[in-house]
Amino acid sequence: MIKFLKGIVPALLLLLILGACSSNDTASEKENGKLNVVVTNSILADMTQNIAQDKINLHSIVPVGKDPHEYEPLPEDVKKTSQADLIFYNGINLETGGNAWFTKLVKNADKKENKDYFAASDGVEVIYLEGADEKGKEDPHAWLNLENGIIYAQNIEKQLSAKDPENKDFYKKNLNTYVEKLATLDKEAKNKFGAIPADKKMIVTSEGCFKYFSKAYNVPSAYIWEINTEEEGTPGQITSLVEKLRATHVPSLFVESSVDERPMKSVSKDTGIPIYAKIFTDSVAEKGENGDSYYAMMKWNLDKIAEGLSK
Repeated sequence: MIKFLKGIVPALLLLLILGACSSNDTASEKENGKLNVVVTNSILADMTQNIAQDKINLHSIVPVGKDPHEYEPLPEDVKKTSQADLIFYNGINLETGGNAWFTKLVKNADKKENKDYFAASDGVEVIYLEGADEKGKEDPHAWLNLENGIIYAQNIEKQLSAKDPENKDFYKKNLNTYVEKLATLDKEAKNKFGAIPADKKMIVTSEGCFKYFSKAYNVPSAYIWEINTEEEGTPGQITSLVEKLRATHVPSLFVESSVDERPMKSVSKDTGIPIYAKIFTDSVAEKGENGDSYYAMMKWNLDKIAEGLSK
């Protein structure tokens, strides 16, 4: 994979990309008096939109349905990041791990941490990958716990209000409404999973991204591979999971919308356990489809997982 702006793309090309923004386009964005806000993925985009609504110009970098672990920013992303008044990223080794595309992006745009760009996950209790407890081994999927989603929203509102104090009351009011909605769903989910028998209570997915979910809703997890930047769906990984599942009474398997479903189909074939549903991890769904917002994707996940484990 060609790495973004890493020796191969000369500095001159970056200047040309930035210079390609016409003065008229820049002026029109400034004239509407709104903050230019850039976020790294569709989940953060939806959270930010819920709080800011029409008070900002919003650009989301990683397209819906694409993997945010490894991404190659486009010229439009470079342009928008350079023009941004405020940038939100997940952090916890997501966009800054792997090929560290976000780190390179903000560096080349001359943006400063905790001045221009902020981790929406600030304050989350980090869970580490299996067998690790060190920098660079963090599990980034904190948003799969709704309590963490609330922390994200609070961080977003805080920075929006700091950059745009004129609209701080508007942002705060929207935050309160949004948090109440997320908190209600979280409470309902905890009650729902509490009623599922312990011997059926295990969420099995392709990627080991449900650690935060497991901790929040007391549902152990199992998986084929641990994180999408590593080897995915090898015969050894599949065999290991199959052997583990044969010692359980797990009634259903799940496959993420953003991964190749063939490895999980192999697990299903070898165990006789059906795949109950596709669920969301790294992205919301396309507009108009089930799961097209953070709230909707989490409600879908919670409903489908509870249904599947209740079989």
